Amino acid sequence: MFKKILFPVDLGNLESQEKARLRALQMAELCGSELHVLSVVAVTGLHAADMYLPDDLEKKLIERAQADLHAYAAEQLAREGLHVNAAVAEGTIYKEILSYAETHGINLIVLASHRPELSDYLIGPNAARVVRHANCSVMVIRGD
Repeated sequence: MFKKILFPVDLGNLESQEKARLRALQMAELCGSELHVLSVVAVTGLHAADMYLPDDLEKKLIERAQADLHAYAAEQLAREGLHVNAAVAEGTIYKEILSYAETHGINLIVLASHRPELSDYLIGPNAARVVRHANCSVMVIRGD
């Protein structure tokens, strides 16, 4: 059914993603799938405030995200017989999720979502963009 499952995580808000983590694990175990876990670091880009930030800030943010993600994968996703791939990308969250899914032949993306607020309807959350543009199935799990 689903050979490769992607579970994107926000390392700064793990508690809101617990239901999605459990569902991603359940689906991976049920289907005998590879589980890919991805965290995206939003890079600062060329903004006016960048000149006041340390030159190696992006590098340190990415290194920290990699360490945190590998620890999370080892603690929360490790199961006997389950192959887990952990990766960190940098850029726009929904674009990096879609790019990773396309590049790695992902069959299912399991996303955590929150209750929509008015601003979400006006500008669109990352989950909605992933759902609209993904070339594979997407399962959105409410973290309420």
